[in-house]
Amino acid sequence: MKKIVIIGGGAAGAKAASKVKRLNPNNQVELYARTNEIAYSLCGLPYFIEGSVKKIDDLIIRTPEEFEKNGISIFLNHEAQKIIPEKNCILINDNHIFYDELILALGAYVDLPNVENVNAKNIFSLRSLESGTLVKQKMQQSSSVLIVGAGYIAIELIEAFTKNGINVTLLEKNTRIASDFDNDFSSHIQKMIDYKTKGHLKCHFNEHVIKFNVDENYNFVSATCESGNEFFADFCVLATGAKPNVLIAKESGIKIGITGAIEVDSKMRTNYSNIFACGDCAQKYCIITRQPTYIGLGTIANKEGRVAAINADGVGYENFDGVLKSTITRFYDWTISKTGLTMQEAQNHAKNINLEPICSSITKNDKAGYMPNVNKMTIKIVADKRSGEILGAQGIGWSGNITQRINTITSALKSRLTVEQLLHLDLAYSPPFSSSIDPILTACYQLKEMMKK
Repeated sequence: MKKIVIIGGGAAGAKAASKVKRLNPNNQVELYARTNEIAYSLCGLPYFIEGSVKKIDDLIIRTPEEFEKNGISIFLNHEAQKIIPEKNCILINDNHIFYDELILALGAYVDLPNVENVNAKNIFSLRSLESGTLVKQKMQQSSSVLIVGAGYIAIELIEAFTKNGINVTLLEKNTRIASDFDNDFSSHIQKMIDYKTKGHLKCHFNEHVIKFNVDENYNFVSATCESGNEFFADFCVLATGAKPNVLIAKESGIKIGITGAIEVDSKMRTNYSNIFACGDCAQKYCIITRQPTYIGLGTIANKEGRVAAINADGVGYENFDGVLKSTITRFYDWTISKTGLTMQEAQNHAKNINLEPICSSITKNDKAGYMPNVNKMTIKIVADKRSGEILGAQGIGWSGNITQRINTITSALKSRLTVEQLLHLDLAYSPPFSSSIDPILTACYQLKEMMKK
């Protein structure tokens, strides 16, 4: 029997607690969370605000009471203050808690812009169930909103707000929306968003917020940008990304990686043999570049929490191979997705990992042209001209038809398939689901021709 202490009640911490108890019911498992919420879906907040998810409680995966019934001790509103690795001890709410194994699932915090009045009333960010409830309440009382940032969360919020009749102003310091994609794909995404929002959205790029303006009650009124432009709205949501929460780990001597997250090995172990880290606080390993990277996603957090639990328990051993940074979102009835490296990323890594990246982008029917409800989809595949190895893909199209294509490429990336090998995959076909030559195969045929030159 071991005493295993877990700090953090998000996806990684909740998964680790459940797994380590299942592995050995005799383990003494304690989970400490600094908030009064654990085991909930942050990813579902935009859909609660939009209305697809009817109740905020629907986003709770498992209640504290359910954990307790399974013999896991839950401590809410408990702040971890200091880790003392040499004594196998952690200071929490001024109490010394001892452990045999420690799993850090510290999560991430909102990367707030360092500008005046950023903490004003009616400026929100989405990192908790409470914040989602507050945003929805404010939306129902408003006619306009300002969104700062232009990534996935911003795109999902644009849908949520415009579906509820709210006029949206978006400010982005970069030159385009969805800058994780290549320029040409960002352009596709922008056109699709403009088409679907029908005048309820105004995007302003190269706008860097330097001040939030407030009234006499410290309520948000507007945002002033470096350009001198001022943008007004009833409330503001910050979709400016997140940073790994690592301060307490860093202060205790736990090694921080080059990405700013906690450095871990494939077993999720830190530089201390009985301290593990998982989820949004932990550094990742990119399977393609074989270099450290960082991304915060619930799917990855769940996998890492499971691996950390197995290795902390010590009965079995399991590795987490790394990430491909696969992402997907919905905008109205469109799907936007990517996996692996974009062309720009491949070019950035070309010298370090000896690549000669090439890409093919095709727009094609998502099913047989004679079928009803046929629509266009665009697929872009990146490969290495020298080895033929697939490096990544981006896709945009109606409904879920993009999902199956990106997931196919994800499998190809994990298996390090070449363009030639991908062309020989026996992909399922039927007129309602694909053209006779699937769009990803069409892109690969183009890549094959490019490799001959």
